[in-house]
Order: sequence, then C-alpha cells, then structure tokens
Amino acid sequence: MVVGEVAMETDVVVIGGGPGGYAAAIRLGQLGLSVVLIEKDSLGGVCLNRGCIPSKALIHSAAEFHKLGNLAKLGIELPEGNAAFRMPKWQAWKESVVSQLQAGVGRLCEANGVTVVKGSATFLSQDRISVETGGDFETYKFRQAIVATGSRPYLPPFVERDGEIILDSTDALNLQKVPETLAIIGGGYIGMELGMAFAKLGSQVTILETANDILPQTAQSLTQEVKKQSKKLGMTVKTEAMVQAVAIVEGRALLDIRTGRQGEREQLTAEKVLVTIGRVPNTGEIGLAQAGVQTDERGYILVDQACRTNVPHMYAIGDVTLGPALAHRAAKQGIVAAEVIAGLPSRVDSPYVPYVIFTEPQIAGVGLTKEEAEQQGYRVKAAAFPYRANGRALATDEKEGFAEVIVDEQSHLLLGMHIVGADASNLIGEGVLALELAARVEDVALIVHPHPTLSEVWLEAAEAVLGHAIHMLNKA
Repeated sequence: MVVGEVAMETDVVVIGGGPGGYAAAIRLGQLGLSVVLIEKDSLGGVCLNRGCIPSKALIHSAAEFHKLGNLAKLGIELPEGNAAFRMPKWQAWKESVVSQLQAGVGRLCEANGVTVVKGSATFLSQDRISVETGGDFETYKFRQAIVATGSRPYLPPFVERDGEIILDSTDALNLQKVPETLAIIGGGYIGMELGMAFAKLGSQVTILETANDILPQTAQSLTQEVKKQSKKLGMTVKTEAMVQAVAIVEGRALLDIRTGRQGEREQLTAEKVLVTIGRVPNTGEIGLAQAGVQTDERGYILVDQACRTNVPHMYAIGDVTLGPALAHRAAKQGIVAAEVIAGLPSRVDSPYVPYVIFTEPQIAGVGLTKEEAEQQGYRVKAAAFPYRANGRALATDEKEGFAEVIVDEQSHLLLGMHIVGADASNLIGEGVLALELAARVEDVALIVHPHPTLSEVWLEAAEAVLGHAIHMLNKA
C-alpha cells in the first residue's frame, strides 16, 4: 500500500458477505447509508456456498434416493435394475442451486446501493481498513464497521487435512464419489446429518463421539429416534471414543482410537475420514488489535444486545460472537446492528432462537426443554403427541417422531416447544411465534389447524397438556 494513499469514504464497512453480513449491508442500504461490503470469496459465505445450502441439498437427495427402497408398499413399482446415485450429477445440481442464490444476493445488494468489494480486509485503525484485491490494495475510511467474518472448521492437532482422504465438511460436500467406508470424528449435528446422508447413499458409516451420546448438546429425550434410525441405516456409532491419531496408510485412513472409560485401544480403517468437531471464529487475521476491538481467549468478540463491541462505533455479528453458530441468528444480529447504526431502537433481546437438526428424523425446538425448565425452578406440565397418531404422517409413511409442548403448570405459559419427525424444520415456526408472543397453551389448542396436516401434532400436544386430546389417551 502506498503511504498517503487517498482512502475512499463510506458510512459503514461490513466485513464478510455471509447471511449476517449481507443482511446487514442490505438493511443499511435500505436505511439510506452508504455501505461497502467486503467479501474475500463469494457472497453468501460458508452457509450458502459450503455449508447450510449444499449440505441440505445432499441430505434431500440422499433421502429421496433412500425412499426408493420403500416405494413398493405404496403401490409404486420401478423397472427392474438397481437405481444409482451419481455424485457428479448431484454436484452439478448443487452448484446450480448455489449459483442461483449467489446471483440473487448480488442483485439485492446492487438494488439497495451496496458496494461489493472482493478481497481480504485488514483494519489499519479505528476508522480505516485495507482491502487486498488480487495483489492491489484499496483503503476505505469508515464511520462505523460491522465484523461478520464467520467461522471455519476446527481441526485438532493430531489430524492433518489433505482434502482427499482426511476431510472437513467442505471437502465432503465436494466429493465426486460416494465412499464405501466413511469414519466421522464427531457425533454432533454436522457429523450426524452428513453421516446419515452418506449412509443412505450406501456408505458404511462409523461415528466416533467423545461424549457418552450422539448429539451431546441436545436433550436425550429428543435423540432416541435418531439413534434408532442410525441403526436401521447400518451405521456404527461409538460413543466415549477418543481418536488419538489419524494416519494415511496405503491410500486409506488408519485411526487409532481409545474407547470406553478404560481407554481400550482400537484401530479402524476407512476410505475417508470426515472431521466435524466444532468451529472456530475467523478473527485472528483481520487486524482487530489495530482497531482496538477486544476478543476473549478463544477469539470470540464480546458484544452487547446492540451487537456493539468495546469500541462504540464497531459491531460484530454471527459466528465471531458467543452463542450458537446459526445463520438465522447471524442474520437477525446483522439487521439489528444496521438499525442501531441508523439510530433505530433495535436490540437482540429475544431468547427464542430456534434450532434445527436435519437428521433422520429431523429435530427442531425453541425455548426450554422439560429438564431445563425444571432446573430453572418451574413446575412443569408437558405432553408429547406421536406422529404415528397423525393421519397425514401415516398416509405419507413418516410416522416416526413426536411433538412436545412444555408449559408452566400455574400460568399455562408456553416454556418450550420441541419436535422430532418429518418436516420438523418447517413446523417449528409455529413454536417460535407462539413463544415470542408469550402465548399460553390454550392459545395453541384454540387455533383451528388444517386437516390432514402434520401441523396438527401441535394442536394435539397442546390439548394433551390440558387433558382433552382427541386422538390419544389423556393421562389421568
């Protein structure tokens, strides 16, 4: 960079074009502020390009392929011969989906007056930032800044990713062939989602989880159906399994494992190894120290409800802040930060951030689980309605799962709504709205739900709490 170079001026710079960053930039443009959005790769960030969207595309395709084996009982007979899943064709379809969404984000940015700059950003001070664009440098002077640089997969020191045999989630979604054997280090939501998808496509999948159960951040009462389905898919799940080392021997991965409380040694050979044991924030190489922005010992930026850092005119959103690494949380934070910068009274003040796990079956929830509510001192009433008692679920052969409603016994205020089963990812929207509006269980029970639909599981669960469910026996 040339000393004395003239800096281009803007009201706000946003660093990172993922779901949080581009939402912030677009909202800033709507509010009449000049904004520069800096993205070193592609608009949409990890979520659109290498995470949420590609993984759900794979999960959907795997589910559709897996259903072929169950069509005969529905009266559908396929021509003789084995159906095949062609990974290269799926890759082309995935790329078409990603490209369409990327283009849409780009058009929205342009339409809202957002200047998009492709390059790597580094803060020079509290009001200047340098952007390296293909070997050249541009400098921007800003009044406000939003850091939205996201996160990356964490790789432990004993694993050296090569992108061919030892993979992270991005590598797995770029495979051109379904592996015959796949070992997954980490039984959290990413490991279980991708593991079940590859198992449906024919891989022999082994899950290695250090905790005493899969999906350790999720209530065990909600994971039982997933464990049943993993067995049906032929997956091997090893809990209390600590991977000590991974080596490549004759073109395959050799894993050294300690299992159980006694630490018994095992070895496992697999064609591919996928590492999914967490993510780390991308805050180490953007010059936060020059800007005076403080981070904790793990690199997370501390923010208040306005997403403001310790530097009053600088904000941080998404995976670089403490909290669940969820795209919808990042987008909400981005909109809040933009509105606060514009002088609006906006805050991230709701505890009702839903979670969705795209396993088989899906798991989704919002608010407290029964166990959490009891730990917080509530006297709890709860009821669960099974999918197998729902007409739509039976008609579509999706009968595994249940919907659960957790209620304060005295006030009947809804404390949590959780669902395991087909389309849980969409059905949880009703729960989020109900809790956000401080609804009582009677409010859900009084709503006329359309029939026959899966949404009726909420109606029946709410009525069961009140003791008058129609399609299940009520507890005395």
